[in-house]
Amino acid sequence: MIQAAVYYLRMTLGMRELLRQPAAADPIAALRFQMEHREEHFLDLARQIVFSNPNHPYYEMFRIAGCTAQDLAAEVGRSGLEPALEKLVLAGVYLTHDEFKGKVPLIRGGREIPYAPHALLNPLVCGRMMNSSSGSRSSGTMTPANTKLQSYQEAYFRLAWREFGLDGRTSVQMLPILPSLYGIGYNIWHIRSGLQPAKWFAQRGSGRGAGRYRTLTDLIALSARLMGAPLPLPDYLPENDFSPVARWIAQRKREGIRCVMFSFVSSAVRVAAAARDEDLDIAGTTFLVGGEALTDAKRAGMEAAGCEAHSKYNISEVGGVGIACRHMRTGNSVHVHRDAVAVVSRRRRAPLSDVEVNSLLFTNLLPFAAWFLINAEMDDAGILEPVDCDCEYSRAGMNQKIRDIYSYGKLTGQGITLLGGDIAHILESALPKRFGGGPGDYQLVEYDGARQSQVELRISPRVGAARPAAVRDFLLNEIRDCYGGTIASRVWTHSGGFEAVVAEPFATQTGKVLPLHLLGSKPEAPRAT
Repeated sequence: MIQAAVYYLRMTLGMRELLRQPAAADPIAALRFQMEHREEHFLDLARQIVFSNPNHPYYEMFRIAGCTAQDLAAEVGRSGLEPALEKLVLAGVYLTHDEFKGKVPLIRGGREIPYAPHALLNPLVCGRMMNSSSGSRSSGTMTPANTKLQSYQEAYFRLAWREFGLDGRTSVQMLPILPSLYGIGYNIWHIRSGLQPAKWFAQRGSGRGAGRYRTLTDLIALSARLMGAPLPLPDYLPENDFSPVARWIAQRKREGIRCVMFSFVSSAVRVAAAARDEDLDIAGTTFLVGGEALTDAKRAGMEAAGCEAHSKYNISEVGGVGIACRHMRTGNSVHVHRDAVAVVSRRRRAPLSDVEVNSLLFTNLLPFAAWFLINAEMDDAGILEPVDCDCEYSRAGMNQKIRDIYSYGKLTGQGITLLGGDIAHILESALPKRFGGGPGDYQLVEYDGARQSQVELRISPRVGAARPAAVRDFLLNEIRDCYGGTIASRVWTHSGGFEAVVAEPFATQTGKVLPLHLLGSKPEAPRAT
């Protein structure tokens, strides 16, 4: 009870600070200023945070690499920021995702560097509000969100509003409640931009603490109203039912009002599917989506309902990495927020596999960012390219894009890494073609078992009857076809890797669950995420 009260107090005070922060007369000008001084800000942060603190993990990495603060400044001045960062990667100044999460020791030059993830928090800022990442392979990371960062990011919101011509639209959010700040944050950005957020839908959640967070979210929304900010209360959806969102959007269209919806990709796909199932007209809706890759199949699912989809790329510890413009209508591409982050890539093997990927490494540039990361991997891959198109982002100086973004490290296990692009094809195209359904109706969920990682294939009730053994065999055959050779052989032998076991599926409100667990572990209920 005391912990919940402290959390509520911190969040409420942080929200009050944000609401009282004067709105920038020209937030785009602040963005351009940061763009013009990005190299200067990076060097200032490196000097203040890293080179002045011998106990900082990056300090030791720079020392082993033989790079002083003066050397770094000279290299950035001579070559530019991104080329200098690429040279640092080769010299060993980077973090893998597992190193960043503290899952493996941080070793450079043959010696272990003492390290804890919280050492990478930016000591120059503090934030009352806390945001939790999704924790796809671990418990979510809690990140402080300070007022300066929240108000600065309004520039991205206003750019998007201008880029996609959203004046006159009504806004609907299908975003999570606390401990994620996405739902509250987007609503506050609307209010601070002089817009009225019309509706906030959210899923209730059933994991540990879900009821407490629902109560806290409602209390904070009511507190915002007392402060004069008309923050809507979340409207909680029935379990596994997105039709209320589709019906609400269809009703607005009948009234002559088009909608823009902010949500995660899968939620938008489910809303579009619900509209088709109930023959609801939501055509003309714009979806601004993030949280996962916007694949061609998911985009097609939204377009089949007459909607358009544009992707946002956000990483909790890095911040807003980028957003697609109106010209990016295929693939999963975004303009990089070069004011806030520098992105380079390196060819490397995906964890525990022989497959090479273009791994992306991120460096924070904002002086008020919650973390200060230099060349940190997040287990995402993509292709970096220059871009020059007639859009608001190019005019603001965001002339670099990342295309074909996917995660290569989501599902791993003894000798096998199931890469995001391959799994997306199987889940969104191959399985629906064979057994029915569409994108979003098949989901792989990884969680920690008693002794090792376990993976479940979850199938929506929308799919209809399907024998678990037939689905299992088809899935493993598709994996074998994707990975071939030695990797595929490990799927079928006892030398390690994913071993599918026929088990009694257990019924849940979200549909049938087909356990696919690693050899030697026993099925158990999944950990709530």
